Amino acid sequence: MKFEQKQMLRQKRRWRIRKKINGTADRPRLTVYFSNKHIHAQCVDDVRHNTLVAASTLRKAEKATASKSNINGATELGKELGAKAQAQNIQKVVFDRAGRKYHGVVKAFADAAREAGLQF
Repeated sequence: MKFEQKQMLRQKRRWRIRKKINGTADRPRLTVYFSNKHIHAQCVDDVRHNTLVAASTLRKAEKATASKSNINGATELGKELGAKAQAQNIQKVVFDRAGRKYHGVVKAFADAAREAGLQF
């Protein structure tokens, strides 16, 4: 019961955030998803319904470093996604934190993406 209620409240926050932000080709939406073991992030053009850049901790190179869904993994992934976005000539994004608080792993990911050159 309590778990379903927490999920429902987080889904409401996610919908409330998504009503306000929208990604375009000039300024895509940087969305991030945290599971218990991994982190997935992507830049999305909501007008064309297209993913421009994506990164995840599931890639084979990460298995060697064992970077997972923690602050160190979020920092590495933020830097990698920022570098990939810069290669695609994406400088400005809209950050979609997917209903999570801007704290801990989300903040570490966002700070690393900013250090890599993304503006949001």
